[in-house]
Amino acid sequence: MGEIKSTLELAMERTKKVKISETEKEEIKQKEILQRVTSLFHRYREGYLSLNEILKEIEKMEQKAATMVKELLLSQWIDALSLEDDAERILKGIESLKGQNIDEVKKTFNDLLSQYQGEKEKVKEEVRLRITDVLRNDGIYGSAVEPKIEGNEIWKKENETLDQSYRLKLEEIKEQLRGL
Repeated sequence: MGEIKSTLELAMERTKKVKISETEKEEIKQKEILQRVTSLFHRYREGYLSLNEILKEIEKMEQKAATMVKELLLSQWIDALSLEDDAERILKGIESLKGQNIDEVKKTFNDLLSQYQGEKEKVKEEVRLRITDVLRNDGIYGSAVEPKIEGNEIWKKENETLDQSYRLKLEEIKEQLRGL
């Protein structure tokens, strides 16, 4: 009598003869490394993983993979540098992986951030006054009236204009970091 084979056994028999080429193996490795880097990036950025833990992970890898992970991680951190989020953690990571002092770039970034935040507060106050005037003209006024700025179209437009004016300066800082 014949032997009954499971679907898994049949599939395994068929795939025994299928070989993966070296380029396919390399592509699979690259995808795995990219997934690992993305995971490290997000876990570090969100505070679930310390810089020391990342460095230990990288040390465990073979030389070629470790170099690739460092390059990709640096690239992702530099791309993530923003005037909206807390950048101190990202700058520490960049400095650590670069293996050199980036105090000059940090100072430039922090000066830009301070200038950006100051201008943003000024614009916010101007928009608040404009909205308050519009409300007052509509008969809505008093000490209890607090205009909602964030959802307002005027604020969105002014904020976008401000962001565009600082985007170029931020890109210059990112290029400095890439060039180190």
